[in-house]
Order: sequence, then structure tokens, then C-alpha cells
Amino acid sequence: MRIRVSRTGGFAGIERHAEVDTSGLPDAREWEDLAKQALADGGPARPRGVPDGFSYEITVDGRTVYAADPRLTPEQRKLISRVLKEGA
Repeated sequence: MRIRVSRTGGFAGIERHAEVDTSGLPDAREWEDLAKQALADGGPARPRGVPDGFSYEITVDGRTVYAADPRLTPEQRKLISRVLKEGA
């Protein structure tokens, strides 16, 4: 499973992108479960966020959903953090 996260917005407006391929990872099942939940909780269009907040585009195997601070679900927040931290 390929998981890609793009973060835009924030005070400085700096974009950040990262991607993780779960193939062969020992914790692939955990990644995949988080990704499925994040997709289920995301919306088909960019939501209106708060001033200087972050907006996210989450793409899993070609399917994209959108989310924004401060209304991220715990699963979305965890997935976004992990992808941005551990992804390339």
C-alpha cells in the first residue's frame, strides 16, 4: 500500500510532502488499518480550516481525501504524523 501525505498552510505557508510504501514493513498491517480509517473519515473536497492552520491531502493507492486542523480524527492525526516523520 502506498500512503502519501501533503500538508499545506500554517503560519509560514510551507508545503511538506512524504510517502510510505508499506510493502515489506513489519508493521504494515498497522499502517494499512490507520490508512483505511483515515480515508473513511476524510472528505472528498478541501474543508475550510482555521487561519494559519494546516490542511492535508491523504492519498492511499490512488484514492485521495482531504482533512484540516483542528478537525482531524485521532487516526488521521496519527497517520499524518507517522508519514511525515518516517516517509520519504
